[in-house]
Amino acid sequence: MAPGHTPYRQHEGWCGIVGPLLTLLAVAIYGVVHSLLASFAAKRLARQLAGSRADRLYRLGFNLVGGLTFLPVLAVLAAFPGQMLYRIAAPWFLLALAGQLAAFALLLLGLLQTDPWHFLGLRQLLAEERPETPRLVVSGLYAWVRHPLYTAGLLFLWLTPVMTTSVLAFNLALTAYIFVGSQLEERRLLAEFGEAYAAYQRQTPRLLPLPWKPHSRTDAPPRS
Repeated sequence: MAPGHTPYRQHEGWCGIVGPLLTLLAVAIYGVVHSLLASFAAKRLARQLAGSRADRLYRLGFNLVGGLTFLPVLAVLAAFPGQMLYRIAAPWFLLALAGQLAAFALLLLGLLQTDPWHFLGLRQLLAEERPETPRLVVSGLYAWVRHPLYTAGLLFLWLTPVMTTSVLAFNLALTAYIFVGSQLEERRLLAEFGEAYAAYQRQTPRLLPLPWKPHSRTDAPPRS
C-alpha cells in the first residue's frame, strides 16, 4: 500500500461520519426550537409581551421562524452530503419521483381541506377582531389519518431516489421528529377540542392509514 493512501482513507471515513452527525445535530436543534415555539408556554409569553396582538401575529411569525431555521439544516445537508448508499435506476427512478409528486399533491390537498390561510397565519393577521378558533376537521384525508400532512411528508422523504448517509440521517431524524411532534400537537388539540378529539383519536389512526376501515364524519366545532 502506498504511504499516501492511508491518510486519504482516514479523511474519507471521517467525512463520511461528520455529515450524518452534523445533520442529526442540525435537525435536533431545529426540532427543539420548533417544539418550544409551538408550546403553550411560548404562546403565553407572546401574549404577555405583545398583548392581544399576539393572537394575530403568532402563527405567521411561527411559520416564518420555522422556515428560516430550517434553512441551516438544508445547508448542512448540502455541504456534507455523506457517502452514497444507493441510487434508484430507471425506470424505478421515475416511479419514486411519481410517488414524491403524489405525496406533494396529498400535502396540498390536506391543507386545502382545512384552512390554508389560517395554517399560514394570514387569516389571523388580517382579522379585525380576535380570530375564531378553527373547527376540528375529521373528513376527507383526515378521515383516514389524524395527521395527513405528516403522512405525506414521510412518504415524500422515504421515496427519495438518491440515498446518502447524510440523507439517511436527515430522514431518520425528521421521522423521529414527526412522531414526537405529532404527539405534542395532539396534546394541544385535546386541550382545544376535548372529548371530540379524544373520540377522533380512538377511531382514526395517527399516521398510517387503514385502507379497509374508512370513516365518514362531520367536522366538529371547538369546545366552548
